[in-house]
Amino acid sequence: MTELITMTPKELSRYEIIIKLINKEINGTMAAKQLNLTVRQVKNIKARVKKQGAKGIVHRSRGQPSNRRLKEPKIKQMETLIKKHYADFGPTFAAEKLKKIHHLKVSREKLRRLMVGWDLWQPKPRKKNKKYRIWRARKEQYGEMIQFDGSYEHWFEERAPECCLLAAIDDATGKLSKLEFAEHEGVKPIFSFWQSYLQERGKPLNIYLDRLRTYKQNLKSVVDDPEARTQFQRAMELNLNIKIIHAFSPQAKGRVERLFGTLQDRLIKELRLRNISDMKTANEFLKKEYLDDFNACFAVKPAKRGNLHLSLTQWEKEHLEQIFSIQKTRVVANDFTIRYENKWFQLAEKQPCLVRRKEKVTVEERIDGRIFISLKSRGLIFTELPSRPQKLKMKVVALGGSSQTWKPPANHPWRKAFLIEKAKAERLVSTR
Repeated sequence: MTELITMTPKELSRYEIIIKLINKEINGTMAAKQLNLTVRQVKNIKARVKKQGAKGIVHRSRGQPSNRRLKEPKIKQMETLIKKHYADFGPTFAAEKLKKIHHLKVSREKLRRLMVGWDLWQPKPRKKNKKYRIWRARKEQYGEMIQFDGSYEHWFEERAPECCLLAAIDDATGKLSKLEFAEHEGVKPIFSFWQSYLQERGKPLNIYLDRLRTYKQNLKSVVDDPEARTQFQRAMELNLNIKIIHAFSPQAKGRVERLFGTLQDRLIKELRLRNISDMKTANEFLKKEYLDDFNACFAVKPAKRGNLHLSLTQWEKEHLEQIFSIQKTRVVANDFTIRYENKWFQLAEKQPCLVRRKEKVTVEERIDGRIFISLKSRGLIFTELPSRPQKLKMKVVALGGSSQTWKPPANHPWRKAFLIEKAKAERLVSTR
């Protein structure tokens, strides 16, 4: 019976050279140079070919089980652990957990094949890209551009209601700069997020985000007005000089979009393993443990070293709460009251600056709900009224400081003209 021997092109070429050596068409030194082997190796191969024929060229380990193969008890142990704790995990994530928690080292590809055999993983079909997209290179340095977005999801599964995860990822390094759970993607949670971000890391040069109404004015009447800004744009661009870039599609800010795809797979399972069911505990876990672990796994080396975050100035540090407040303009009524969010505030009679009727003042609502009213950068004194004030005819035309009690002395230069006129009048009376 004829034996079929399968050989690679490299082995076939090697066989032809060894045959020439056996037929003494070339010597051992020439054969060693052609095969890029030592003379001793060539002699060993020549001896095997003489004894076994073409089969002597084939590596003797072919078809044999690997010496590094996983032992059957270890495979059974992994199968039991994965079916019990990580049945819905992907192969890569499951391999990480087996190594970190159970001290079982296995490659993700080997585990993928095992999980396919256990009916725990379905191979994903190859994607067919129908649209042509131009790849954008990463920024060169850390802090040059931060991609920011929020994602609504059942992050705690059935253990808690749906909430929003706010994420900031550096474009140059893919490093997660900050993660925080919030109830929604409104102005106050966004302000709270960025206030703590700037205090921890400083100011990035650019922030890349979508066109949500929290970040950009989308009304047709003001969309082309450069002066029409949201509270977020006012705080970042006018007060902090941070450039805001708005994406026109989710693909444009693909780094943060793909991040949420990863987090929706991994973070949900991490929270489940730790039985975390509330945002406060989850935020502590993100800050103390998860960020470092995630960045160690997924962050990349930037094209250039350095950190382009700018430190806050002394003025910015002192006024950071004011910068990250909801600021709106209101008009002082005839009775010196101000209405804001269906609340009424009465201005005190004595103020640090002159306040007139119909004056436009700025009402600042801080993140913690405190209210401040200012005019020309001067804080005004006020009290909140329990109900809407009744309309009254006011005789006061303006509010100001306390009345002046100082009087100039008799010899003061301001009184000089008055004293001269008084002396003339007295001389005129005496001559009569």
